[in-house]
Amino acid sequence: MPKHGKRYRDALAEVARKDQYDLEGAITVLKRTATSKFDETVEIHLRTGCDPRHADQLVRGVAALPHGLGKEVRVAVFASGDAARQAQEAGADAVGEDDLIKRIEDGWVQFDVAIATPEVMGKIARLGRILGRRGLMPNPKSGTVVQAQDIPRAINDARMGRVEFRMDRTAIIHAPVGKANFEEGALLDNLETIVDNVVRARPTSLKGQYIRSAYLTSTMGPSIKLDLSKLLTVKVE
Repeated sequence: MPKHGKRYRDALAEVARKDQYDLEGAITVLKRTATSKFDETVEIHLRTGCDPRHADQLVRGVAALPHGLGKEVRVAVFASGDAARQAQEAGADAVGEDDLIKRIEDGWVQFDVAIATPEVMGKIARLGRILGRRGLMPNPKSGTVVQAQDIPRAINDARMGRVEFRMDRTAIIHAPVGKANFEEGALLDNLETIVDNVVRARPTSLKGQYIRSAYLTSTMGPSIKLDLSKLLTVKVE
């Protein structure tokens, strides 16, 4: 098996592997261990007690992070007429209908969020194979299928730090919460927002424990186990 390098081993030594951290303590340790030359992304990973085989136990939602993600978000909008005009005025990176669909079918997917009006959803259904596996397909539940008058708001929300979270096939939720160079308070606010939204998204059909374990990590750093008893008391007004 491949061995970890010295940088990772030094970072791992900063983490008390048998301990469970509250959010403030985990953030402090994470900032010490994120020592790569690039600005690492911070992520939270939550293992749930849901059964991915049951449609009524799939967890999905959206959280608007108060301090954003620390990166430029490229937005594509599927719309025509007045809706397309509003999207262009709101600063969307790509706007179109048939032309944009053809461009994506030809292999262009250089965007992070896709927004559509209800009228064009029938047309872009054929992009499901391309956009679906990348998590880019517009969906009413994630707030990316909107009426024309709501397009500027949707674009602004995407750029300000809108994060879509969903449970994968192993019942784990992975979500970015910012960059390692964020102030500790900003990371804490973002983390609390994500956790609060995930807790609120608990399936009503689920029996038993919802969140079974939680870890905080940076792109190249070791994972830091979070104290569930403290984590699940987080409330955001």
